[in-house]
Amino acid sequence: MEGSPPPAGASASFSVLSVVTGVLLVGGASRRFGSSKALAVFRGETLAERAWRLLGEACDERIAVGKPADGVELPFPVVDDGSPVRAPLAGVVAALRTSTHEICVAIPVDMPLLTAGALRQLASSCLDAAVPQTGPLPGAYHRRALPVLERRLRSRRLALAAALDELHTATIELDPALLVNVNSQEELARLT
Repeated sequence: MEGSPPPAGASASFSVLSVVTGVLLVGGASRRFGSSKALAVFRGETLAERAWRLLGEACDERIAVGKPADGVELPFPVVDDGSPVRAPLAGVVAALRTSTHEICVAIPVDMPLLTAGALRQLASSCLDAAVPQTGPLPGAYHRRALPVLERRLRSRRLALAAALDELHTATIELDPALLVNVNSQEELARLT
């Protein structure tokens, strides 16, 4: 249903971003990176600190979701995603269950060039979801998407991108330079 009009009574625009929860997904395994991406340093701060700061600029509430049992020392609390699997879908589900607000803007820890403006654009365009042209993250997700996402998580259909086909999803053209993610230490070094 990508690009479909909003459901009757739904608004595709929000003038106040205080209705948005910022979500930092920190549960990745970082296999290709070789160590925790969250603790990698970019321009004088860790990727986790940078992303956390960005969410603070764009949203009035922010939560980090991941696997506290991993033991990664972060300067903010991490909500357990409550799932045995490592998948962004599990983090988004946990965030929608936990957040105060109906819309969550979820970002991975490994996109250091994202801006508050890009996150605001996603949030203000959210139907059931709003994503950039490159895929499901970063993305804005409305709580009404939760039944679809929970069902997919229970059945171990973990591809967040595939879940978008079952949701009223807006695709937003963002500057591709903002959407660069770092999967290796070499990629991070090239950005700096």
